[in-house]
Amino acid sequence: MTMTAISTAFRGATVALNRSSRLKSSILSTASRSLSTNPHVVVDKFVSSPPSSSAASHQQPIRHPNDVNDRNANYIDEDARTMGGITASVRHNWEKSEIAEIYTLPFHELMYRASTVHRMYWDPAEVQQCTLLSIKTGGCTEDCSYCSQSTRHKTFVKPTPTMKVNKVLEAAKRAKDAGSTRFCMGAAWRELGNKKNAFNHILDMVKGVNGMGLEVCCTLGMLNAEQARQLKEAGLTAYNHNLDTSPEHYPNVITTRKYEDRLETIANVRDAGISVCCGGILGLGEKETDRVGLLHVLATLPEHPESVPINALVTVDGTPLGDAAADEEVETDGIGDVDAFDMARMIATARVVMPRTMVRLSAGRLSFSDAEQFLMFQAGANSIFNGDTLLTTDNPAFDKDTALFQKLGFTGKPAHAGPRVAPSEVTGEVEITKVKGMEQQYA
Repeated sequence: MTMTAISTAFRGATVALNRSSRLKSSILSTASRSLSTNPHVVVDKFVSSPPSSSAASHQQPIRHPNDVNDRNANYIDEDARTMGGITASVRHNWEKSEIAEIYTLPFHELMYRASTVHRMYWDPAEVQQCTLLSIKTGGCTEDCSYCSQSTRHKTFVKPTPTMKVNKVLEAAKRAKDAGSTRFCMGAAWRELGNKKNAFNHILDMVKGVNGMGLEVCCTLGMLNAEQARQLKEAGLTAYNHNLDTSPEHYPNVITTRKYEDRLETIANVRDAGISVCCGGILGLGEKETDRVGLLHVLATLPEHPESVPINALVTVDGTPLGDAAADEEVETDGIGDVDAFDMARMIATARVVMPRTMVRLSAGRLSFSDAEQFLMFQAGANSIFNGDTLLTTDNPAFDKDTALFQKLGFTGKPAHAGPRVAPSEVTGEVEITKVKGMEQQYA
């Protein structure tokens, strides 16, 4: 065959290949944009166009709105996301059996699923850093069997009065200088009740910390609707009120407050427009069904919490759970016995069932190595508590966390700035299914 013939044949094959490629692209485009059986609902699948490499290299990270409600409003017509063979959606109708099926997946499968979901909705390189300060320690009348601050337990904690406003603001400044962008204040109370003077001081603290450019979080026990409203007006960003465990196991841990009391406070916070921070503790003697039960309650709330802290119990001598764990003759049923795989499995399941929720690696982090913490970040954690003390138990120091971030290539989330848009969304790696029409459809 002559060179001319070869060249002609090659050009012919190239033209045919291009035609075939364009035809295939046209068919896929037509198939991905279709009408459902309901003429008022359009199911629209699309992949965003990736920016040019030169433009991407000079662009600042694209960010979502900072307010969680504004973020959710941007995706009100979104049905699902798919990438790497994994499909995820934000939904509130989870069955407990569905969550159990996810929780009990083989570990490697669960990690792949959670890590993929994490990358569909978040930038895995950005991690929020929060600092928690105990502004009023000890003297709590609750009987939480894990807590060193209860008056019913003989522990090393001695009751102290509420800190002065200026001292709290000094601590907030130190936290900001060390890289924290959210400052959380905790008081050992069952509820605010009629503590008017103390509450006024807390409102001043919230205003002061907010004025520094930090996000502000509080955990003050039970709140009524009016107290939540005033905290919102003062500039409170988020309110932490953990459920601790499942409704079934809860009476084994606490008897001075009902599960419904906690849910009521969460509703008051949400109705006031404050972001909800609500999670639980592993190592309270619970079974795996209780861990699933906790996630089921959180994932079926009217709105998913903005953040879900996952804590590993730090046992304290003098508390019922601490003493039980220390007594070799007592069957502890796993009290305080939480390893990195337990944490990663809980974090991963939370990430899958609440894709847009920030999952916070919280108490107990000091007991895990850098490699174990990386496993938890891979499972979907994207927020930490840092500083020297977490209420009354040790927590990694600021310098150690800075070194960990540098080692893992993480960057801190700025205060009062929304999270970065997932790189997979920016570059077009994730397929997004939207539903538009007179009847909104949700997964």
